[in-house]
Amino acid sequence: MRTQLETKNIRGVGAAPRAGQVRIGLPKGSMQSGVLSLLADAGIEIRVGERNYRPRLSWPGFAAKLLKPQNVVEMLHAGSRDVGFAGADWVAELDADLVELLDTELDPVQVVAAAPAGLLVDGALPPRRPLVVASEYARLTQRWIASGSIDAVFVRSYGTTEVFPPEDADLIVDNTATGSTLRANGLAIVDTLMRSSTRLYAARPALDDPTRRGPIEDLVLLLKSVLEARRRVMLELNVAEEDFERVVSILPCMREPTVSRLHGESGYAVRAAVPRTALPALLLDIKARGGTDLVVSEPQQIVP
Repeated sequence: MRTQLETKNIRGVGAAPRAGQVRIGLPKGSMQSGVLSLLADAGIEIRVGERNYRPRLSWPGFAAKLLKPQNVVEMLHAGSRDVGFAGADWVAELDADLVELLDTELDPVQVVAAAPAGLLVDGALPPRRPLVVASEYARLTQRWIASGSIDAVFVRSYGTTEVFPPEDADLIVDNTATGSTLRANGLAIVDTLMRSSTRLYAARPALDDPTRRGPIEDLVLLLKSVLEARRRVMLELNVAEEDFERVVSILPCMREPTVSRLHGESGYAVRAAVPRTALPALLLDIKARGGTDLVVSEPQQIVP
């Protein structure tokens, strides 16, 4: 099956970048605030004027443009953008030849097949019955149908896909974060086609150019440092010498904790970046083992 991008044959369009300049595609819409917040936490401020689709970055060497996520994928594939943020679902849908650099874990969704509960037999689609499937995801849906999951024909939708059943389609393929919109329209998930999130992608020619590859790798390092910091908190505590090993042995730190002697040689000060999810139980356990003066703070960036 020829894809939309293959049919257009658009690779190589657009003006060539200045030497060393990295052209970045930033997503408009629901992804925008999360991506801009991630960049800001990495120390890269984005100044977006009203009706201005070419925001300014505080970090030199990058030229930005605001695009719909689907267009970010297309422009990366075309070569007119070097890096950009987009959902993995649209990269798969457009079958774009891109390099995934980083999963930000923002905007997690699933691409699912969903049908009215009244259509289902024991929670599954009825066997040996021709069905109509509506979706914006033409390639993903047709590949799912071709896999032999169902006997169906495809109908293209252009938004608000959940309203198609039961009059205009038997079931749909759509993305969902919580399933609430599906449930509100009387639809039940019958299959999961893929999981998606906002990710940073690169065009292959940009990585082949040493003058652009370096800044792109620096960007990835800065963003990773923010994501790692969001997963952890900085824990500081004091502990007497006789309780030291019992406390340090349970610390889930990145490598080894930072340890220093307290004034008067009365014990130790311990510092470690620990997983945020482990914190509630960890605080209680440390206190029970003799740890005192526990302080929790928020790191902004962690570079391993």
